[in-house]
Amino acid sequence: MANFNRRRVLRGILNGGAVTVGLPLLNCFLNGNGNAMASGEQMPLRFGTWFWGCGMNAKVFTPSKFGANFEFPIETAPLRKVGKHINMFSNYNAYRDNAPNLCHYTGWVITKSGSAPENRGNKPGDTIDVLVSKKIGNTTRFPQLTVTSVGDPRDSYSYASGNSNVAEWSPLTFYKRLFGPDYQDPNAPTFTPNPRVMVRKSVLSSVMDQTQALKQVVGAEDKIRLDQYFSGLRELEHQFDLQLTKPKPIAACVPVMAPGADPRQGLSAELVGQRHKLMTDLLVMAAACDQTRVFNMSYCAAFSATTKPGWDKPHHTTTHEEHVDEELGYQPTVSWFTIKAMECMADFVEAFSKIKEGDGTLLDNSLIYASSESSLARIHSNDGIPLFTAGRAGGRIKTGLHIDGKGAPGSKVGFTCLKAMGSDLPSFGTKSNMANSVISEIAV
Repeated sequence: MANFNRRRVLRGILNGGAVTVGLPLLNCFLNGNGNAMASGEQMPLRFGTWFWGCGMNAKVFTPSKFGANFEFPIETAPLRKVGKHINMFSNYNAYRDNAPNLCHYTGWVITKSGSAPENRGNKPGDTIDVLVSKKIGNTTRFPQLTVTSVGDPRDSYSYASGNSNVAEWSPLTFYKRLFGPDYQDPNAPTFTPNPRVMVRKSVLSSVMDQTQALKQVVGAEDKIRLDQYFSGLRELEHQFDLQLTKPKPIAACVPVMAPGADPRQGLSAELVGQRHKLMTDLLVMAAACDQTRVFNMSYCAAFSATTKPGWDKPHHTTTHEEHVDEELGYQPTVSWFTIKAMECMADFVEAFSKIKEGDGTLLDNSLIYASSESSLARIHSNDGIPLFTAGRAGGRIKTGLHIDGKGAPGSKVGFTCLKAMGSDLPSFGTKSNMANSVISEIAV
């Protein structure tokens, strides 16, 4: 059916405005296996990060066996239900080089950017999600989305050019941003360009014309500044174009119901879990509806302040003040907090695995990179920092494996993720954290 493809639409005029009516996602739009478009175009890839604070205790977190069919100790037991979808990485390090060990900061900056920070105000390079977004994020309404479960917009582990990407913290506000007045349903029978977006683009176009004219009369340095400004305007114009174009039909796109209200404020593990579930449902549909292809979820802060009923200290304080149980050989309440985090991580991965897409699932066409900011938080250790991936990245990543890093930099996991997302960067990270080869055990 060479003349009949997914981009074909019925065109007409309604109330003086151009209208296009998209065709549904028919079988003829897919190849014989249902894993790509009939045109040869691949299913869209998505990349996400998932973060939790205060690490783990290797004694009850790390499996003793490497390779396939590894066991799940006490702290990672919740991940058993998604074990076939994940990879676990042990004995990978975050190297400080000559920089100080900034407690609950150095580790996450290294795992996210591949470079050690010199001080708490230092955010070297760009985080991995930003690098991936530059590759796959420019065709969607939101180049990337960042959310948190703790109700604090500052709880973000994503930054570009040293500036943090503010996290969405309210499920209700996040829903309105995703599926509010500017949302265009890809499966709607009709499409009417949003007049507000049309006005914005019209105003922007006139500003761009003026900028071009101004370049003819200013000096060399100002031309450089205007070029940078103009590049930003071009990117904004591209986003407007996307909102004024009928989206392709997407069978998996079924927007969730709006939250009735935000969960009440608080940092109990129960409330954090409730917000995490709401934000997860929204992120899953944002990805399924192709609103974004890059996303970040923070379960808790690096200085985790989640609380346990009947326990008078938050998670972070507990890591330093709870005694090690002599019989167990670890801090049982600290492990309770870690288990709660792993329960939410398992739910996050499972939610993506439940959305059917082509002959597979949304998770099959995604890659999620999970990390913490330390290994044993009690001593602020960055050696053996825990890392995971989930999803097959469209068949580019094997899953169900426990990999021994043997002291390699954790940025090697990040570099493998970048390559799976099609990045042409020759390396990721700097100095001792520089990686320029993928993890062959999981790369396809």
